[in-house]
Amino acid sequence: MIINDIMQKNNISKYKLSKDADVPYTTISDICNEKTNLAKCSAETVYKIAKVLHVSMEKLLEPVIEYQNNRCSFDLYKSNVCHQLKELDDIHFIVSVLESNDIRNYYKKKWYPEAFYLLAMLDYISRLNNIPLCTEYDDLRHQKLEKIIYPSSVIAIYAINKDEKVKEKAFEDSIPEFKKYNIVESDIRNVI
Repeated sequence: MIINDIMQKNNISKYKLSKDADVPYTTISDICNEKTNLAKCSAETVYKIAKVLHVSMEKLLEPVIEYQNNRCSFDLYKSNVCHQLKELDDIHFIVSVLESNDIRNYYKKKWYPEAFYLLAMLDYISRLNNIPLCTEYDDLRHQKLEKIIYPSSVIAIYAINKDEKVKEKAFEDSIPEFKKYNIVESDIRNVI
């Protein structure tokens, strides 16, 4: 399991990882012993562990997700990205995304929602900070998802009300950089 390999490489014990990540020792032990699936842990737990191990959340989860032959839910992915933005300041987030090349890697895997979400986030944060867009992804900026992806909260409200105006209003209020790729996102900073 990759977490054990990374811990061994960095000479970090389960106890130290638990203490430094502020994650219960039993949780760390269960993950390391494969009693708990890392992909089923909260985004916050995965983020804390990844931060202490100096790897991205995606890198930490990659073997687990590939082993299961699927990937985490898009809602969990969005939460992970928003937590990363919250933990890092805007500039460090931009640098981290550009250095990781995750946008291109997701696109190559045909994980289009993740690729476009991360690209939208990069473009949005760049705009807020008056930073020119990285031209490396210009080829992707001319594409978008075939179907609009709504947050689960909007889907739930729509399911109750059966009113298309709920979806229309959510799309209208979406951040332009996300809307461009058919992703409805209106609040990236309000994560717990």
